Amino acid sequence: MATDSEKLSKLQSAMAELTQISEKEKSGFINLVSRYLSGEEERIEWSKIRTPTDEVVVPYDALAPAPEDIAETKKLLDKLVVLKLNGGLGTTMGCTGPKSVIEVRNGFTFLDLIVVQIEFLNKKYGCNVPLLLMNSFNTHDDTSKANTIVEKYSNSSIDIHTFNQSQYPRIVAEDFMPFPLKGQAGKDGWYPPGHGDVFSSLMNSGKLDALLSKGKEYVFVANSDNLGAIVDLKILNHLVNNQNEYCMEVTPKTLADVKGGTLISYEGRVQLLEIAQVPDQHVNEFKSIEKFKIFNTNNLWLNLKAVKRLVDASSLKMEIIPNPKEVDGVKVLQLETAAGAAIRFFDHAIGINVPRSRFLPVKATSDLLLVQSDLYTLVDGFVTRNKERTNPANPSIELGPEFKKVGNFLTHFKSIPSIVELDSLKVSGDVWFGSNVVLKGNVIITAKEGTKLEIPDGAVLENKVINGPGDI
Repeated sequence: MATDSEKLSKLQSAMAELTQISEKEKSGFINLVSRYLSGEEERIEWSKIRTPTDEVVVPYDALAPAPEDIAETKKLLDKLVVLKLNGGLGTTMGCTGPKSVIEVRNGFTFLDLIVVQIEFLNKKYGCNVPLLLMNSFNTHDDTSKANTIVEKYSNSSIDIHTFNQSQYPRIVAEDFMPFPLKGQAGKDGWYPPGHGDVFSSLMNSGKLDALLSKGKEYVFVANSDNLGAIVDLKILNHLVNNQNEYCMEVTPKTLADVKGGTLISYEGRVQLLEIAQVPDQHVNEFKSIEKFKIFNTNNLWLNLKAVKRLVDASSLKMEIIPNPKEVDGVKVLQLETAAGAAIRFFDHAIGINVPRSRFLPVKATSDLLLVQSDLYTLVDGFVTRNKERTNPANPSIELGPEFKKVGNFLTHFKSIPSIVELDSLKVSGDVWFGSNVVLKGNVIITAKEGTKLEIPDGAVLENKVINGPGDI
């Protein structure tokens, strides 16, 4: 059995044969593997965990108002860059390309909405907020080729730049060798190593130095599928005035978010605690919304000079997330990191406890149903919640496998039902919705196996269980 140092040495030699990636990527990968093999992971001592104070996790309502003066606001926004994490594919929703080019509402994709929002800011304040897209090798071609976002907005008032995150080889579990050298030369041999890679990729791409040379100070980083992640002047103003190098937006946990990472105070510093770091005997405590009341939205604000300082010093040693997979019957390992875990390395790092409206991710077609419905309106690229909805929580929606893929989902609705007064919806089987359907309260619709159940145009279903046409 090879020792860890023998494994590392053999892997290093093998990496020299991989011509598809840069020397910087090779060295970043070897560094990650070496940290993983050394088992340097810090164990969290449960008894040392403290609940962060309001100085560490600042309530959003406690922030000073943003400047009202247009010239002052322009000065603030000219320090800012928006960076969207655009490496994800829409495979869970049955799409082949980048998730961000899925149509969300009124013919607009996620990326269309992001661009329209930034154009609105740039026009309103006469500022120049650029947009950066961090692609992965999976999404780069689709985002950059003709008729896609960069081409589409080439004449707009917004600078759009793309760069790729690192491309690392999957490791064959059996002998710890790179998968691309073991017969998997295609895309399946590689993986993007998580969004924790954003720091070094910003640096390696040359984008970080270019932004600093233009006087940019802060970058707002968010997932491209989070429709709530819009530029917030109150947050930016607070960070500039208090010289915070890092800010993580957190929001109150509901029972749907119990696995999300949370912020803790640990040995005098603010730190992200993920479920994978929690000892087995404390997992239920971690999931409790009584003790750990907030979770990470992955909306992050970073000081660019601080990012450069820490990357230059190789200080960003985020916790490694081992992600075992099976590809073509071969067991492989991916080592990843998360950007939120970097919070403990920055000075004056804080969380801000933001309203739930800033966390509106679209992970599945059930989320798409929410944002396409009358629960939201679309103005200037901003998706805003309908004020007629009195319940602060969104309806809980469960759609069966017939609705999983975006294409199938769309064909099952003549128009998206009204759900402003809906509490929960559960649909299973081959159910088809007519136009102008209204759903209220708790609704369960089940089509018997092998039968097609049609909800007629204009039907109003309130607190109903429907198993056939006679129940409507």
